[in-house]
Amino acid sequence: MRVLLSTYGSRGDLEPLVGLAARLRELGTEVRVCAPPDEDFAQRLAGVGVPLVPVGRSARALTKAAPPSSSMPERAAALIAAQFEAVAAAAEGCDALVATGMMPAAAGALSVAEKLGIPSVSVTFQQLTLPSPHRRPLEYAGRPFPPEVTDNRVLWDLDAESINALFGAALNTNRASAGMPPVDDVRDYVIGDRPWLATDPVLDPWRETPDLDVVQTGAWVAPDTRPLPPGLEAFLAAGAPPVYAGFGSMPMHAAADAAQVAVEAIRAQGRRAVVLRGWAGLDPRDERDDCFVVGEVNQQALFGRVAAVVHHGGAGTTTTATRSGAPQVVVPQAADQPYWAGRVADLGIGAAHDGPTPTVESLSAALRTALAAETRDRAAAVAATIRHDGTTTAARLLLDAVGRGR
Repeated sequence: MRVLLSTYGSRGDLEPLVGLAARLRELGTEVRVCAPPDEDFAQRLAGVGVPLVPVGRSARALTKAAPPSSSMPERAAALIAAQFEAVAAAAEGCDALVATGMMPAAAGALSVAEKLGIPSVSVTFQQLTLPSPHRRPLEYAGRPFPPEVTDNRVLWDLDAESINALFGAALNTNRASAGMPPVDDVRDYVIGDRPWLATDPVLDPWRETPDLDVVQTGAWVAPDTRPLPPGLEAFLAAGAPPVYAGFGSMPMHAAADAAQVAVEAIRAQGRRAVVLRGWAGLDPRDERDDCFVVGEVNQQALFGRVAAVVHHGGAGTTTTATRSGAPQVVVPQAADQPYWAGRVADLGIGAAHDGPTPTVESLSAALRTALAAETRDRAAAVAATIRHDGTTTAARLLLDAVGRGR
């Protein structure tokens, strides 16, 4: 059996697919992954024996470029065209396709599966793209909702209109070139009849809605067996557990300031610091021996050995920190990150920073909450409730669906 996993986005969009790919391979399935051509993506997949089929531009380069929101339809058109080309070639001979990542990329990949007659499933790693009367949708840059509209159902209708305006023409142009009928509602097409929500039900509880049959599999996490760098091991062993600070693949426009603010706030609590460079290139430019700067690192191994985790609130980092039992401070930057910050605060396993730009004072206040004994006790208790079978559940569902189709 052969399965194609398709995504386009940041490291947080790729990492869950690494977990699912590894589990599928353990079950004897041939797997390939269509994703941006970033070197660290290819290396991460190679580590689990899965080839990367490159599609589109480098995700890191696109993130750093920070193009204006007005260019979104043009970028979506290029991305959808790349999906039709790369995914079509990669999907030949496949028995199933799993699509996730940015909305236009998923729409392109699912269209290819439809054209080839391959069973497909749409997956999201956060529930905020799934229409629900219980909450409002995320706003697209440059397309704010009218402030006077507060009814969630109306807002979701406006969300569908925005998605059609941004991506509909590009998708249907490519579908027409492939001899396929147009899609009237891009969002509904991508979500499908039975979308998968690959998140933990404790950390991200889905409230049932009569209009959507959601399958919550649990989070997809790949066991990471990479050792920590020797220098980091020595730093950890040289004193009390430090506080980790990192913002993953977020651009962070004032990266140097953010790093220095984090280090000073951590020092104010009498703690040492471990700083992740990430895509923002965080560098506190500090020569004191109570601060250690790392590049790529095994977060699963590291988070269990720190006093707290300061991060941007990506779904993957939030899940890893929660599983590890480390208290958290979430400094949300964009998109779904304020939601994850709220979940951390609601569960009592850390603090949600107010806004994307911390000061020494504001981050210090959040750290005091995270480092409190009751927060650590609560974080340990919640960690014990988090599921670890997400990739197994998803792999079995996928293989069973293919088997039934045959």
